This record gives sequence, structure tokens and C-alpha cells, in this order.
Amino acid sequence: MSPRSASPIIVQKFGGSSVADAEKIKNVARIIVNTHDQGFRTVAVISAMGDSTDDLVDLAAALSPNPSGREYDALLATGEMISVAAMAMAINAMGYKAVGMNGQQAGVHTEDLHNRARILEIKTEAIENALNEGYIVLVTGFQGINSKGDITTLGRGGSDTSAVALTGALNAERCDIYTDVRGVYSTDPRVVPEAIKIDQISYIEMMELARVGAQVLHPRAVELARQGNIKLCKRSTFELEDCGTMMIGEVATDSNNGVTGIACDNSQARLAMIGCPDNPGVAAEIFGSLAHENISVDMIIQSLGRREGTNDIAFTINSVDIHDATRVLEAVKAKIGADNIAIDKEIAKVSIVGAGMIDRPGIAADMFDALAEACINIKMISTSEIKISCLVEKDQGHDAVRSIHKKFFPHAHTQQGVLLNEKVGY
Repeated sequence: MSPRSASPIIVQKFGGSSVADAEKIKNVARIIVNTHDQGFRTVAVISAMGDSTDDLVDLAAALSPNPSGREYDALLATGEMISVAAMAMAINAMGYKAVGMNGQQAGVHTEDLHNRARILEIKTEAIENALNEGYIVLVTGFQGINSKGDITTLGRGGSDTSAVALTGALNAERCDIYTDVRGVYSTDPRVVPEAIKIDQISYIEMMELARVGAQVLHPRAVELARQGNIKLCKRSTFELEDCGTMMIGEVATDSNNGVTGIACDNSQARLAMIGCPDNPGVAAEIFGSLAHENISVDMIIQSLGRREGTNDIAFTINSVDIHDATRVLEAVKAKIGADNIAIDKEIAKVSIVGAGMIDRPGIAADMFDALAEACINIKMISTSEIKISCLVEKDQGHDAVRSIHKKFFPHAHTQQGVLLNEKVGY
């Protein structure tokens, strides 16, 4: 075994803002090369440049109201291919050997589902061969290939998942997720400038925050890291002196505050099946039909209907699924004899998350009190052991976050806190 093949592997992932232009690509190239020079075999997963994925989504929407999933994935995947090729050019120009690989070349095999496929396995032979020959390997994030040989994508934020999955498959030392922020914060500093950077957070807390709208890591990526006990670090591309936020198994919680973070998700929609017959199997028909179409459901509430012998069943979904969900529910409504379907797109889901919430009574009351003080009405509530979520009007989502953060992190809302965090990006 050569010294190079015996050295540990580091997987790095760079987000779109980190590679938005030529100068930023060169900056990232220096980070990758520096890791390589430290003796690590280096794999870097690269996202599409800047907002190019959004531009491709807009292009698809301008061309077709309901594009084929296969062609949609083929279009979106080009963004990462451009980034990887450009990064390889930059590193090669520095005198190092770099090779770019798309999802197929890197051996990333996924489900046949388009737009939000899951990785089934990664055949790492090509990557390992290149690493052992002294190459820096650059892999397109966000994509793979299915059993038919078609390109698939993993859903928005899927480059995080690609990086963590590669870390596990390669048995790498750790996975560093680089973006334009210094780590994970108590909430979005763009909404609350006094937000506090968290040095360590548990997998389960990070997974919940990701699921309820904190756009710092893809939920599936955190889930994979937790399952494989993978060392996962979120850090800044532009402030390398900061160690970022490390995700670990368990973190000692603040004895005075059971809340770790607050998130707001503006991408939710609330649907309600009105006047459902109060019979066994009705809920199973509704949610089974949605599941069959791969539509995920979040908050669910059943209440007494407006006429005797009926129930109203309300739930939330991602707003991108409204078209498909409505089609499914129309068929279900006819089958079960429900009255009608109500759709509310003007909502936001505001959540608090913290492993320390389990043993601290009164946290829900404090959250509701904070919303009342801000004159914000609650439309729907969902709870778990480490999470409380409330639906509010969409235009009040950020006000809700600010009020709740001040309630649970009052020490941060001082002049000193503002000065310390005024330069924070998110």
C-alpha cells in the first residue's frame, strides 16, 4: 500500500455562494489544495455556482408548466457539472492534479424517483483509484444515476447529502460543509442580528432544525451523519480561522434554557379535507393516497366537522407539492364523500427545538406568551419531545421568530450582542 493510499480522506462540500464567481472558485481551490498539502486524500463536493440552480428552475418553468421529471433533472444537474469542471481547471492551473466526476462517474446510485431521489449506494472504486494516484477528486453534488441510467437529483440542498454519503462510503475522517456563514446559529441572523453561534449541536437537534426550516443543512444529510456517526462540521469558506459548528452525538444543554434553536419555514401550505365521514379508514385513505405520490405530510390535526357525523382533517405539506396534492385529494374527496378541500398558502411554520425541552415544563407556555406579546395568532400547533411548531400568517413569520428569540435568549438582545453579531451573514 502506497503512503498516499494509506493517508486519511477528508470530504469537503462547498455551497453555491462559495463558488459564485471566478475569484471565489480560486479561493475555494486554495482551501482544497491546502487540505491536500496537509497529507489528506481530498474529495470536494461542489454545488452549482451562485443562484444558477434557481435560474435553471426559472428556465424550466418558462418552458413548461409541468416538465418531465427526467428532463427536469437533466437540466438542473448541469449547474454542478459546470462548477466541478471550473474547479478542476483552477486546481490544475495551480500545478496540482484534479479530476472532476459527475454522479454517474462517481458511482452514486439512487432510486428511480426524480427531483428528490435517495441515494441507495455509492460504488467508490473510481474515486479511490483517483485518490490513490494522487488526484484531488471533485464530485458534483445533488445528483446521481438511477437503474435506467437516467440522471436523478436529490432535492434542493442535496449536495449536503452527497457529501455526507460519500464520507460514509469512503470511510473518511470527517465531512466539512463550507458556506458563507460561520456555523449554525440560534436562528437566522438575517432575521435576528443578535443570533448566537452554536459551537456544538447534537445530530437530533440539527436534524429537527433542518426539517422545520433552518436552511443550514439538508435534513437527509444530518440523518445520514447520525446513522453513520460521521463527524460533520459546518464552517465558513471566508473565515477559516473560525472552527464552525460541530455536530456530535449528545451535547450538554444549557441548564437555564432548554431551547437550542428557532426556525421559520415559509415554504409550507395548509390543506384541509372538510366534512370527512367519521368512519374508520378515512384518514388512512387520505394519507395513504398522498404517500403513494411521494408527498410528505407534516402537521396533522383532526377536529369535529361542521355537521354531525363528520370531521375536518387539516395538515401541512411543502408548497411545491400543492398541485399534485390537490389532484390526489380531489380523487379522495369523491371516493369518501367529503364536502370540499380548503387550501391556505399564506402561512409560515415557526418552531423551537432543543433536547433540553423534555424536562422543562413551561417552555410551550413561554413560546405562546412570546407570540401573544407580538399580537400573533396561532393557527395550528404540533409538538414532540424536542420540538414545538406553530402555524402563523406568512407575513408575521419573521416577527414571530424575533419575539420568540428574545424570550429564550434575552442575554443576546443587548448592545454588546448586536455589536458582536452585526457582521454575521446567513
